[in-house]
Amino acid sequence: MPAFVDLHCHTSASFDSLASPEAVVRAASARGLTHLAITDHDRIEGALRARDAAPDGLTVIVGEEIRTADGDLIAIFLERAIPPGLPVADTIAAIRQQGGLVGIPHPFDRLRGSLAGGGDSATGGMAATAGLVDWIEIHNARAIGRANERAAAFAREHGLPGVAVSDSHSTMEVGVAWTRLPGDPSTPAGLLDALPGAELVTGRASFAVRLLGPVAKAVQWARGNRRIRPPTTGAGLATGSPQQ
Repeated sequence: MPAFVDLHCHTSASFDSLASPEAVVRAASARGLTHLAITDHDRIEGALRARDAAPDGLTVIVGEEIRTADGDLIAIFLERAIPPGLPVADTIAAIRQQGGLVGIPHPFDRLRGSLAGGGDSATGGMAATAGLVDWIEIHNARAIGRANERAAAFAREHGLPGVAVSDSHSTMEVGVAWTRLPGDPSTPAGLLDALPGAELVTGRASFAVRLLGPVAKAVQWARGNRRIRPPTTGAGLATGSPQQ
């Protein structure tokens, strides 16, 4: 049986989403997804709540979108949160220590913390990272301009599997883009085996829906839920506590 998988989704544990973990998993199940990676910014508590609340037929994979010193990474199959602010190679090593898998999100989106978001000068650094990761997002439903096209070309050039993701920050976006995989991607080994057979469903988040992001950030700021930032001094290891 095929699996219907979204490897990049946010809940209200992220500083820029108001969608509760419970609402997100209900939406994913109702729209036919079988596997959902919850990848909140620099946190995993939303993913743990989602896993506990997942209805029958939906497997929630605990993940995290990590802001490294060099740009964002997606980590899944985590047991503990990875602190932000580390060099990309150190971040990947920390993910591997937990037995996790690593993907590159929206790599060419200049408006986000992307590995190659700085333009051509940053692409060389991402090329060095390509051999350390397991997939690249070649269709991100929120990416702008030619970002997805460039990501697909990069994946072909470097022999990386490509996936489609919603990068949803609201329940309306859940399931707008996803990846069909053969086999059972419920484990790291199963997902790695399935990635070469990926078939992509490439929907887009509407511009109106994406405008909800600034509203969500303002509300979360008022609630005290803000992006976790690494310390600016010391050894460079983040504490995992939000800056107030």
